[in-house]
Amino acid sequence: MDETMGTGRLEAFSDGVFAIAITLLILEIRVPPHSHELGHALLHIWPSYLAYATSFFSIGVMWVNHHAIFRKLARADHTLLFLNTLLLLVVAFVPFPTRLVAEYLREGGGAERAAAIFYGSTAIALAVFFNALWRYVSRGRRLIDAQVPQEVVDDITRTFRPGIAIYAAATAIAFLSPLASVAMFLAIAVFFAVPPAWLRR
Repeated sequence: MDETMGTGRLEAFSDGVFAIAITLLILEIRVPPHSHELGHALLHIWPSYLAYATSFFSIGVMWVNHHAIFRKLARADHTLLFLNTLLLLVVAFVPFPTRLVAEYLREGGGAERAAAIFYGSTAIALAVFFNALWRYVSRGRRLIDAQVPQEVVDDITRTFRPGIAIYAAATAIAFLSPLASVAMFLAIAVFFAVPPAWLRR
């Protein structure tokens, strides 16, 4: 029995989860308590701004790449649905480690380190599931549209291959400097925001 289907409903559902997750991030920026030194209080919550920007760009870049990948698919199947659901499971979880970073990044000590490591572990999980999804659809061009050149498929594979190692390295930095680790995640998101050649095809 043919279990393949179109990608329309899968993309619509995915877009909804991405949109909700990225919108929830703003809730982690809390209005400071009433104070005559409001300017100082606004500056004091800088970890919230950093955590928000890092997660917003990370989710945003992943959504762009997710959209670009699905434009290259001819169809979907049940395995792809489950792999995509696992990816969205982690995407929807991102606001939680974002809040941990916002709350503990300026605390110092073990709590600050644990928050950054937990954030990094979530990023690694995102990379693992994203790579698993791409490897499944691209292996043997299982679900790739026939009109997509093989060189484009190979370019995408090369682009995604180092992702897990890069995120693991940024997480490892948290043992030395949690702030540097989070800043590196922001830098990675900005770097991946520059569209590679395959994304423009």
